Amino acid sequence: MAKPAPEISDYERARQEKIAKNQALFQQLQLDAAQTGLGPKKKATTSTATASKKRKRETEIKKEDGPRRTSARLQGIIADSEVARQKEELDTTAFHEEQKAKRQRVSADIDLADALVTGRNWNRAGNWLSAVGPAQPGERTFSAHDVKDTGEKELREVRARMSKLALWEGAEPNRIKITPERIYSLGFHPTADKALVFAGDKLGNLGLFDASQTTPEKVKQEADDADEDGDVDDEIEPAISTFKLHTRTISALHFPSHDPTALLTASYDSSIRKLDLTTSKAIELYAPSDRSADAPISGVEISRSDPNLLHFTTLEGVFGLHDLRTKPHQTIELLYLSDKKIGGMSLHPAYPHLLATASLDRTLKIWDLRKITGKGDARSPHLVAEHESRLSVSHAAFNSAGQIATASYDDTIKIHSLPSSVWDSKPSSPYTMTPEEIKPTTVVPHNNQTGRWVTILRAQWQLQPKDGIQKFVIGNMNRFVDIYDGRGKQLGQLGGEGITAVPAVAMFHPTNEWVAGGTASGKLCLWM
Repeated sequence: MAKPAPEISDYERARQEKIAKNQALFQQLQLDAAQTGLGPKKKATTSTATASKKRKRETEIKKEDGPRRTSARLQGIIADSEVARQKEELDTTAFHEEQKAKRQRVSADIDLADALVTGRNWNRAGNWLSAVGPAQPGERTFSAHDVKDTGEKELREVRARMSKLALWEGAEPNRIKITPERIYSLGFHPTADKALVFAGDKLGNLGLFDASQTTPEKVKQEADDADEDGDVDDEIEPAISTFKLHTRTISALHFPSHDPTALLTASYDSSIRKLDLTTSKAIELYAPSDRSADAPISGVEISRSDPNLLHFTTLEGVFGLHDLRTKPHQTIELLYLSDKKIGGMSLHPAYPHLLATASLDRTLKIWDLRKITGKGDARSPHLVAEHESRLSVSHAAFNSAGQIATASYDDTIKIHSLPSSVWDSKPSSPYTMTPEEIKPTTVVPHNNQTGRWVTILRAQWQLQPKDGIQKFVIGNMNRFVDIYDGRGKQLGQLGGEGITAVPAVAMFHPTNEWVAGGTASGKLCLWM
């Protein structure tokens, strides 16, 4: 018979509990020391070559600007003392000042040679617009059943063309890192001679990718023609240049119709810049007079009827008009159109006095800028129409036929058509649409739940389609880009090998059937 375990006294029980608490506290202190870098270092297991490369990289890192934190213990400052408290306050203040300086808007003109972040292949002469033939288009099947399953000959032909678009053959999308951070805006230069893609990212970097460079297939063909022996690389180094033009997110890009050598960039740092592609200068077109003002800009366009009139919207629900012949800090008008942020804006291509805005207040609104009424902050253009969705509307875009496409968080793409009475009306008595007239003509189910880490999906039209068929693209959460026509009929779904993230920011070339998509990792997908 086993002997019963001896009974532990209250003193012994308390002693063992104290030992356990001390051991747990000691382990926690070790973890804290390791996280702060004060703990013992692990023995290096890397090879001599790896260690040499690491030391070389460390010597190339530039010294950080701003105050460097120092140990209070090494300075002999007693913890929890008045001196320690004052030191902590000074360190905190210095840190906040350093962060504020990094986000401070730069008002001076920017020379791209000084703003170059990456891109050894950049042509410093700014010769981006030289005519070079575009890359040869590849072939990719969207779906044989979907392409042929229609009784409409025209629709079948368009689907067949869209199904032949293939990823740029020079390199996989994983190797085309056009910006360091998440892409928020994307744009094709209007030139039809070659594909020039621009992208703006979360930290104010502007990336440029030139797809006209020689591809591996062309290199191999040239080698075969010359009877040269030797291996040809499967991929080439993409021609990418990146420039730091803003201190915060570049939210929108715009190529003015009257100036093909200019690119407008709008940013959350409250400024709008014009990049001159011939002189390689980025000048400030608009910014608040107070450099510390926080008025993030969400959209920008220049009127087709007046090349001196700049239109923009902000995340504060403001619509602004700025005369480009005046100083950057002067504005013609600031109108408060929404109590919540305006996520996107668009001017009617043929009737630029018509403005469409999409807002966090769940509405699409159409305004007539010819008639502005009210006083003070209550001044606003004439409201032509208003349509409310179940959830917030992310973006609104006009096409050349006057249709409006919106994408909203209720997982729909809506297409609205305007009656001729809207643009036939006189400035003194602009037309007001009825609730029935503003209802969408087509509603397309589409997953728009991007979440926190993917840029908001936006429907973007092809501005001047050669075939006359209105088409728009929008990112797909299944890592594709969807193509639809003006009736909501799906024309294609672009994908391919090497796409490891959602190409959320999608854009059509204005005339050619080229499509670009940007991801949260700064990578570019290009179908041609």
